[in-house]
Amino acid sequence: MRRFYQPVDLRSRQKMTQYLTTHFRYPTLNSWNRSTSYACNLKITHLGLSPEVVDKLFDMIQTQEFFDAMDECKWEFAAKHNYLWQAGMNGRSGGYLVLYQGEKRPSGYKSYCANCGQKNYQLAADGNCTCGVCGRPTRVNFSQTHMQVVTYPGRGTDDGEDFEDWNMHALRERVKLVQELDQLADRMVELALRLTREAQVIEEEYFLPQTRKVLVTTL
Repeated sequence: MRRFYQPVDLRSRQKMTQYLTTHFRYPTLNSWNRSTSYACNLKITHLGLSPEVVDKLFDMIQTQEFFDAMDECKWEFAAKHNYLWQAGMNGRSGGYLVLYQGEKRPSGYKSYCANCGQKNYQLAADGNCTCGVCGRPTRVNFSQTHMQVVTYPGRGTDDGEDFEDWNMHALRERVKLVQELDQLADRMVELALRLTREAQVIEEEYFLPQTRKVLVTTL
């Protein structure tokens, strides 16, 4: 099985620079955008797994539960970095884990509906607490400023950087950040493999309610 994390001598400028400049990169948006960042190739067929496990994973990526588990790992990474650094999937088949820049900032929402969850930009007050979606008088104010996570997919990270002007502290911090991305990739692969051992994909039937017009005789 392929491993992404690799130790780096943080005392050596040459070793740290080599690690960063040779690390795999991928576009943060589209190939023609020309913005790239540090990345890991998580395509199932590139992980050095057995054919049996590969087949199981191809089944699992057809389920929402699989991606929910992977997303939890990525959110933990983002939260650790206060959302200034985030990890997301990119590529036509979503097979590349890419390091993104972002932030957490006020969303502007002032209240929400306690019944349906709809958010509103106006404060709720007596006589002005009706939800515009469900119509119930259950809109209440947020107890603290509502925040939203923002990602900047058009921004690259260290595009064409040679790191010659970076001091040792800044260089170490960047290496540690990219190593954390590599460790995240390893955790996601390990989680995926655990799911192949502990879970299985089954098919279930479900029916979606549909609305149609019918002619009803009133006589």
